[in-house]
Amino acid sequence: MKLILLGAPGAGKGTQADILCKELDIPTISTGNILRAAIKNGTPTGMKAKAYMDAGKLVPDDVIIGIITERVAEEDCANGYILDGVPRTIAQAEAMEKAGIVFDAVVSIEISDETIMERMSGRRVCESCGASYHLVAVPPKQEGICDKCGGKLVQRKDDAPETVKARLEVYHKETEPLKAFYAQRGLLKSVENQPSVAETSQAILHALGR
Repeated sequence: MKLILLGAPGAGKGTQADILCKELDIPTISTGNILRAAIKNGTPTGMKAKAYMDAGKLVPDDVIIGIITERVAEEDCANGYILDGVPRTIAQAEAMEKAGIVFDAVVSIEISDETIMERMSGRRVCESCGASYHLVAVPPKQEGICDKCGGKLVQRKDDAPETVKARLEVYHKETEPLKAFYAQRGLLKSVENQPSVAETSQAILHALGR
């Protein structure tokens, strides 16, 4: 099964991708991870991407699509894969179609901006060991202190309210139009965010006819 996971930043795409890849026995392809791997392995497309990243520029669509095309041609993708973090724009989606990368379904996790603001603003990370907490969902035993190593818990810059707000604006402007793009192709499956991670996974599997 070849899937795309869509959803706003903080919608839980990464978490759901991990669960689905075990359930469906297919790899998750996260753009960030494959970019790093392509650079580490020194592939031609990886070296192209590195030049842009070293210059502090965004990696252009054709390079990203090139890296994804290389990755989905690998053996472990023979039975399918889950794309997380790409396509981000209609232009990327069109380029993937041109490159012959096809999908069986596009799952969009529907969640309100308010819920995301609450969810992200509650996230805390340990400065020392990197353990993650959430003030409401997974609170530390002692406020501001990591259960594992006693390190100080901090809010990542990415999770600060103004950053989250800006990321949501970009999502609504650039990525959300993909829902209509894939709905026209009969691939879109919208899944409402559920009270728990497990219930959301069940809802996604149900939408996929599992």
